[in-house]
Amino acid sequence: MRRKLAAGNWKMNGTNASLAEVQILTRNHPAPSVDLLICPPATLIVQAAALTADSPLEIGAQDCHAAAAGAHTGDISAVMLAEAGARAVILGHSERRQDHDESSALVSAKTQAAWASGLTAVVCLGETLAQREAAQTLDIIADQLDASLPDGATGTNTVIAYEPIWAIGTGLTPSTAQIAEVHDFLRRRLADRFGEDRADTIRLLYGGSVKPSNAMEIFATSNVDGALVGGASLKAADFSPIVKALEDCAATP
Repeated sequence: MRRKLAAGNWKMNGTNASLAEVQILTRNHPAPSVDLLICPPATLIVQAAALTADSPLEIGAQDCHAAAAGAHTGDISAVMLAEAGARAVILGHSERRQDHDESSALVSAKTQAAWASGLTAVVCLGETLAQREAAQTLDIIADQLDASLPDGATGTNTVIAYEPIWAIGTGLTPSTAQIAEVHDFLRRRLADRFGEDRADTIRLLYGGSVKPSNAMEIFATSNVDGALVGGASLKAADFSPIVKALEDCAATP
């Protein structure tokens, strides 16, 4: 049985004052029945990891370089993130793919670097609205999955996050039928590549305008093992109800 995961991506938000939200989360969820992950900006990883050291809440990062070290001004390696206290790293987010022209081949290289440093790679996939309207969604997702995911993917080192680009930060959310179509497709494609046993261990998250009001419906959808949450993860008052909805869903046979 795959353990559910609620992950929060703070993106380029958060200062030292924001660490109070991390402390609130640890108090709100001292013994959660699901896994919890918060990915703050790199400047807060050391402090956040220290604050959560004795709690189930894990801290992750939002990106890493594919190399362990070198002349890469402004970049941060997976080795450095692990040393700072990160346990996971988000890779291939649409904002990286679009704003920084990151290819799936680069995402694959970063994923291997994350694994080499003991980090769980949260690999993101998603289509644009134009691609959705052109009925290209599954083709785009297949191409991204195949090229972004190295052969060594397992349920221990990898999480897949489906985030339709047109739903990120827009308030728009796909129907549960649309989410199920993609998540079921991902599960089948993973099984075709890795075999059903290994594929069944890899968690599939949904991301894109997840909020307390729609979380339960999304979590009840086929092959949705949790969420990668953006804006609603910045405040414990918004994120905790999402965690609670995931726990309720996990407890339902």
